[in-house]
Amino acid sequence: MSDKKIYIVGAGPGDEKLITVKGKELLEQADLVIYAGSLVNPKVLEYTKGECVDSYGLTLDETTQLTVDAVNAGKFVVRLHSGDPALYGSIVEQTEELKKFGITAERVPGVSSVFAVAAALETQFTLNNVSDSLIITRPAGTTLEKDLIPEFSEMNSTMAIFLGTQKIEEIMEKVRCPRDTPAAVVFHASWENQEVIRGTVDDIAQKVKDAGIKRSAMIIIGDVVDPKNYAKSYLYGVKQGPLD
Repeated sequence: MSDKKIYIVGAGPGDEKLITVKGKELLEQADLVIYAGSLVNPKVLEYTKGECVDSYGLTLDETTQLTVDAVNAGKFVVRLHSGDPALYGSIVEQTEELKKFGITAERVPGVSSVFAVAAALETQFTLNNVSDSLIITRPAGTTLEKDLIPEFSEMNSTMAIFLGTQKIEEIMEKVRCPRDTPAAVVFHASWENQEVIRGTVDDIAQKVKDAGIKRSAMIIIGDVVDPKNYAKSYLYGVKQGPLD
């Protein structure tokens, strides 16, 4: 087994204190940090004294070569992704390329932006008698020919839509849930300039347009945005008897 190794670290949703302890410790050790451009709060990079390279605009081959050269030079390399790299992080293709050079990658999970959005909305995505499921998806685009947003919107579940702010009008036109279903858009969840916009399927697109938000935001659709008539959980809703 190769002893050549890098770390793929989830930087968290934005707030520099929401990176994991392990992630912070790895940044402190790093000689080279390759990070995901504007998606990573610059304050997170303050944890490292190593060289920082923005991967925005670099091809997969260029990023791979940069990593390979650093590892072969004996450097400690961290690949820093926003949120948790398991969601829309293009991790598998990166690790497959590195394997060709005998380099393995250890993944360090991070706090996904989807959970920072729940905190910003002061809600929970699964709530008794409101929604039992969370659907995480994105709209069709350059790398996705067809999405299932219309079908998902019929399932009476909470929907978290990544990478969709620029297409919010199109998304709201094709969802099949009632037009008065609560919806929200959270820009830069957990960042200092966080912004929350609330509305319904019918009016949220216009509200987002009026606010000038075009990227770095997440769309949430579902009754959990404005929860009413939810049932208490079993843990708190039922008086427990003595243990046998």
